[in-house]
Amino acid sequence: MPALILPLIDAVAHWPQCGALIGLDLGSKTIGVAVSDPDRRLATGVTTIQRKAFKADAARLLAIAGERRATGFVLGLPINMDASEGPRAQSTRAFARNFSKLTDLAIALWDERLSTAAVERELIGMDMSRARRAEVIDEHAAIFILQGALDRLKKLSPMPRQ
Repeated sequence: MPALILPLIDAVAHWPQCGALIGLDLGSKTIGVAVSDPDRRLATGVTTIQRKAFKADAARLLAIAGERRATGFVLGLPINMDASEGPRAQSTRAFARNFSKLTDLAIALWDERLSTAAVERELIGMDMSRARRAEVIDEHAAIFILQGALDRLKKLSPMPRQ
């Protein structure tokens, strides 16, 4: 049975309470990859995958998930500013559908509006060269997407008693 593809707040019910999540920023030429710690507090960058063929890309993502003992995926969904879904969002949903056939880990879709723009501003603020920004932007966008999802999950969970 294919993995479930759900909005973040619904996907969390299909993940164990602890365990790393893999964040993905899907581009036409690259896939930025980030991972959370098992307690889901902090997202860190893993790599940028140069896209080749779907099966090769998926195999690489599944290998990373296995190495990191991931319990789920968070895929950035590029929704337009007016909340409509254009060709990029449709392409992301198609990727998710195909990828879900290869894993049993639930895939959460997370609104990634402005993530690349925010990351670009941050990298410019760090005085990073245009060439270096191009190398790391997708990985940093994946970190931004995953950290946003982790922060949202933290707000959803009840505060533990001390």
